[in-house]
Amino acid sequence: MSAGNVSKKRKFVADGVFYAELNELLNRELAEGGYSGVEVRNAPMKTEIIIRAAQPTKVLGEKGRRIRELTHIVQRRFNFDEGTVELYAERVLTRGLSAHAQAESIKFKLLAGVAVRRAAYGVVKFVMESGAKGCEVIVSGKLRAQRAKAMKFQEGYMIKTGQAAVDYVDKATRHVMMRQGVLGVKVAIMMDHDPEGKRGPKKPLSDIVTIHEVKPDAVIPAAAAAPAAQMVAPAAPMQPAADAVPAALPAY
Repeated sequence: MSAGNVSKKRKFVADGVFYAELNELLNRELAEGGYSGVEVRNAPMKTEIIIRAAQPTKVLGEKGRRIRELTHIVQRRFNFDEGTVELYAERVLTRGLSAHAQAESIKFKLLAGVAVRRAAYGVVKFVMESGAKGCEVIVSGKLRAQRAKAMKFQEGYMIKTGQAAVDYVDKATRHVMMRQGVLGVKVAIMMDHDPEGKRGPKKPLSDIVTIHEVKPDAVIPAAAAAPAAQMVAPAAPMQPAADAVPAALPAY
């Protein structure tokens, strides 16, 4: 988006609105393809939009037709100049660590008539087997009776607050249009620390304390210890001479 002479505050707000609207558009259009998020990169000459999905072939479409249509829609909606925006599709490395993909999985299972417990526990088990540190699934609404309620399924370790919750926890929400009403599905996946940054954040958790082993004392070799033994002893204090006359005491 062209910034022009816009203040920083207005630019940040405009970028946030652009990202939210783009994310909502792609989420509706590419739900069946396992849409898992979008990243916007502002290059000097053009804007690159990277779409992450579990099935990139469904994002591209037959001979790239679908992604060209999406590019045209984004270009018209957000007033991009011709050729200044490009869309790319990227495969999610580990589908089990993507909250969006798992929320879509629960949504399609519920629409297919699978029981809530079976659908939720199946996702929790798959996520934990994929290497997650913790997983939480909440399904709320008219599950069986007319009275609405919420069911929570969780396993492992989950951080709720602080900067670690922003860095480590991936969250997604979906609405399932059932015959008896709308069900809400929330999925939260806590990833593990990964020094390479592929399967989790590079930054370690702030409460992890690493105790290093004590380094052994350096052994001084005998050749280096010899000069210390040859040090000259300190001189003895001087004694007064025998023929020295003591000074007269003052008279009182």
